[in-house]
Amino acid sequence: MKEKKWKLYGWLFTVNIFISAFTFGGGYVVVPMIRKYFVVKKRLFSEDELMDMAAVAQSTPGAIAINLAALAGYRTAGTIGTVISCIAAVLPPLVILGVISLWYAAFAANTVIAAVLRGMQAGVAALIVDLVADMCQMIWKEKSVMLTLMVPAAFVASFFMKINVAQILIVCCILCIIRTAYQRGGKKCQN
Repeated sequence: MKEKKWKLYGWLFTVNIFISAFTFGGGYVVVPMIRKYFVVKKRLFSEDELMDMAAVAQSTPGAIAINLAALAGYRTAGTIGTVISCIAAVLPPLVILGVISLWYAAFAANTVIAAVLRGMQAGVAALIVDLVADMCQMIWKEKSVMLTLMVPAAFVASFFMKINVAQILIVCCILCIIRTAYQRGGKKCQN
């Protein structure tokens, strides 16, 4: 039993180091990677649980990538999993930034590094589009007109009307709370 736990801890450390080292752009870029390793390959939790964790990671203070790693680690191996995941998620950026800070002038002027960073931006954009498509697919599975209309409405409010994203999130949260209260109230009346 202890050997099984140590294998899980080792896997958690390795996979979080890997995810942290190879996901540039932070935040939502981490979600598809966690989905791939924790949900699809290992089946440690469901996609719904991952989306719940992503929502909590976004709404709590701190970097989304670190928060999501902590939540995935906790869901997988409890408090020890949280500590392991956080340490593993922080190490690669810490090392990379430490090296870059030593030779900042050389990195800033290097055209090859500038080209690599532009290529990474394209990769990050593709991962974010993939995440948005997955999230929209989960919303459509709910078969809720309100939730389905909320996606384009939030986009229009942000992109065209230039409304602050925090305000959009607050309105969406309030609408979802009202929807949930209404649905629970209807179920109580049926019982």
